[in-house]
Amino acid sequence: MPEAPTTVEGWYMLHDFRSVDWDAWRDAPERRREAALADGEAYLQSHEAVEDAPEGDSATFTVLGHKADLLVIHARPTLDAIDRAERRFETTDFAAFTERTDSYVSVTEVSDYVSDEYFADDAEVDPGLKRYIEGKLEPEIPEEGYVSFYPMDRRRDPDANWYSLPFEERADMMAEHGDTGREYGGKVRQIIASSVGLDNWEWGVTLFAQDPVVLKDIVYEMRFDEASAEYSDFGRFLVGKRFPPADLDAFMAGESVPAADDGHDHAHGEGESDDESHHDHDDGEAESEDGDGIRGELEDLDIYAGQPHGEDVYATVLYSEADPDELFDEVRGLRANFDHYDTHVKTAVYEGSETDRAAVVSVWETASAADTAAGFLSDLPDVVPRADEESGFGTMGMFYTVKPDSREDFVEKFDTVGDVLGEMDGHDETDLMVNVEDENDMFIASQWRAKEDAMRFFRSNEFSDTVEWGRDVLADRPRHVFLA
Repeated sequence: MPEAPTTVEGWYMLHDFRSVDWDAWRDAPERRREAALADGEAYLQSHEAVEDAPEGDSATFTVLGHKADLLVIHARPTLDAIDRAERRFETTDFAAFTERTDSYVSVTEVSDYVSDEYFADDAEVDPGLKRYIEGKLEPEIPEEGYVSFYPMDRRRDPDANWYSLPFEERADMMAEHGDTGREYGGKVRQIIASSVGLDNWEWGVTLFAQDPVVLKDIVYEMRFDEASAEYSDFGRFLVGKRFPPADLDAFMAGESVPAADDGHDHAHGEGESDDESHHDHDDGEAESEDGDGIRGELEDLDIYAGQPHGEDVYATVLYSEADPDELFDEVRGLRANFDHYDTHVKTAVYEGSETDRAAVVSVWETASAADTAAGFLSDLPDVVPRADEESGFGTMGMFYTVKPDSREDFVEKFDTVGDVLGEMDGHDETDLMVNVEDENDMFIASQWRAKEDAMRFFRSNEFSDTVEWGRDVLADRPRHVFLA
């Protein structure tokens, strides 16, 4: 008898698809429409704030095409909480103008196709792997972008029966399927939920992306994997775009949602998001054209994400006051998962020489991949702000890989430069931080009160002399300044 995979379940999910009775909406008195909008918005805001349960997530989407107008996704720890969320919507004045066209009930699931280690009773689970799996079981719905939802079954035909295959053969096909998915790391996020015994299909798949064409690309490419080509059947696909509850009135008025959108989709092949666009300035600064992009999204997490000057990579930088060895154990686990993605360049922990802080630096080929990585890294222990409240500007760092024989000279030179920095107006703090895995890889974290204060140093003779001196002692070209 074929071996069934071991599974672990997380949150229950409801995909609630609604069509709007537009004739009734147009005919309704303005006072009734206003009351319905207020009631509907209050419901959606309350559930996105998860005021109805101890934890979970909810999100609202507009749906394109004739299959529905509106999608509300709920994720909650219990099926009872899902039931309450569903019925409470029906009590709103807004619900009277809608009709359910479809729904899907499921529970998030991870199987030992993903990892034998996680399911072994006596195994010590890698912290990064544990965090990765728990993120799949208790998912966060992306704050913006497009969604694609579809149900699927594993085929049970006489000549192609997934359930009669040996476990090892199924595991190999799932590994191939996972390799394809990892090529879209940073571009697509997914929630896989099982509906075996809960709904008509066996799984519900929800994909999220900034570029809607990427949703087509990943599904199309995966169709050629054996697990899909030979052993999968799919239901109908529905596509939409997330918008905040406060824009429910704009949605009903036929206006763009989210209301701040300019209505322009990203062109296929241009990249993952507007966050990737930048200017390279003469002063070494690489800024996003949209100041509210990745940098703005991560500001509240005390995380910097941006592009090193003159390079086609993006970096996430955060600081932690956790013990460096314990922090490295956490980061090493996350890094093992990051390494599955072709867009991952480097993730390392740097220990401070003059402070009790450590820096975690993660470098990626795309802005959206750096953004996704930041979501995982933000859960690391004892993350702290990168500057005091009164400090409005921080140069996030310069990377130097030193020739081993020149390391002592480099450290001595840094002490000299540090003395110069300490006397400069607007300088708060500079620390030489060392990679816990490679003492020759260093990260200089420097913080200033204003951009012009920092630029005054970078234009100085002292900095030019240091750069010229460094040509003889560095093993590689320095990775220059992050400005935030």
